[in-house]
Amino acid sequence: MKTATKSNAPARTGQVQSLTRALSILNVIADNPPGLSLTAIARALGLAPSTVHRLLTTLQEERYVQYDRDSSHWQIAMRAFVTGNGFLVSRDLASVARPYMRRLMDLSGETVNLAIPDGGKAIYLAQVESREMMRVFSKPGNSVPLHCSGVGKALLMGMSDTEIERIVSERGLAKLTERTITDAARLRQELIEARRRGFVLDDEEHAIGLRCVAALIYDEHAEPLAGLSISGPAVRISKERMKKLGEITRGIAREITAALGGRLPDGAAP
Repeated sequence: MKTATKSNAPARTGQVQSLTRALSILNVIADNPPGLSLTAIARALGLAPSTVHRLLTTLQEERYVQYDRDSSHWQIAMRAFVTGNGFLVSRDLASVARPYMRRLMDLSGETVNLAIPDGGKAIYLAQVESREMMRVFSKPGNSVPLHCSGVGKALLMGMSDTEIERIVSERGLAKLTERTITDAARLRQELIEARRRGFVLDDEEHAIGLRCVAALIYDEHAEPLAGLSISGPAVRISKERMKKLGEITRGIAREITAALGGRLPDGAAP
């Protein structure tokens, strides 16, 4: 049996300590696929059996672990698999999308970004940088608001009106520049227009001097999976050029959608 290494760090208290212990329990069970008894888990982690039982019960309620009465062992349950599978989907998405992103960068000459939704934000997953001296850089893992970024607005474009209203209600429409849309009705109207053409525009709404165009990558249920964007300085991406770049981005996003086994929603822009 594999055992966890006991930490010499100062003991944590409250919810953080409980979370750390719960994650440790998941880790030690995952390292032993047939499962472990409560006593074995407690011994591996150096915790009291009563503490381990309390945490296991909570994890079971959330379907992260399950108890096998025949073996008297605790095992990983379906919810842990679903959570872990989210990482695999993201990893596969970036792997499949990268060659298309490089082609989009070659076609546009600008930086290409891939982002996924995370609550009321968009998280950058991958980037292919422009070869230009002056270019945009967004570190993977960084987040941006949905209402004023290219990738974020692309993700909003694929959501239902109810979901958009919920996000706006919870997150608000913070003003980042003089061009940021802070009126919910105006944002809704812009998203309607974006759906008709199949791509969104970010005209210095997230940062002064930065323009973006973005389109949506869909999953197999025709639901929004990721946003694909071109971003660059306004001196190179003129307003006249944005439409052409948007059409190119829309086309590449659809190629990625097809490569992932996704499909476009009914009524998608031609």
